[in-house]
Amino acid sequence: MIVLGIDPGYALMGWGVVETEGSRMRLINYGCIETKAGVPMPDRLRALQLGIRDVISLYHPDEVAFEELFFSHNVTTALMVGAARGAAIIAAAEYTENLYEYTPMQIKQAITGSGRADKKQIQQMVKLLLKLDEIPKPDDAADAIACAMTHCQAGVARSQFRMK
Repeated sequence: MIVLGIDPGYALMGWGVVETEGSRMRLINYGCIETKAGVPMPDRLRALQLGIRDVISLYHPDEVAFEELFFSHNVTTALMVGAARGAAIIAAAEYTENLYEYTPMQIKQAITGSGRADKKQIQQMVKLLLKLDEIPKPDDAADAIACAMTHCQAGVARSQFRMK
């Protein structure tokens, strides 16, 4: 099974493609879709949507896993990232109904064993579990890979994480 993990962002949207067979996982590729400040919002959202479409066209994932948004302070940022997430969801939904979402805490728990892990711990575990030579950069891509890995590890319980 091939899983595309997406870490939603407005300036940088991370993505990671992981293949799983049984309990074995292999990183296929990863990256970020970048939009520039100063570009009109509709153009940035369209670039994100088209970028996710391109990733999907290239890797043909069986399932797509999104990190849920968590914001506690900046409402403007939350709205922009929510719009970016929506653009990515539309692109993925045009391709498949197999869309899933995981909270940051669920991803931390799945990857490190602790829901309170920090970014460094997650990145180190991504590197270790996938037997990589280095930590994937930028952080947004590493987060997307961790999301895909979380979905791969969900097994038969994955149906409870399907987007509703």
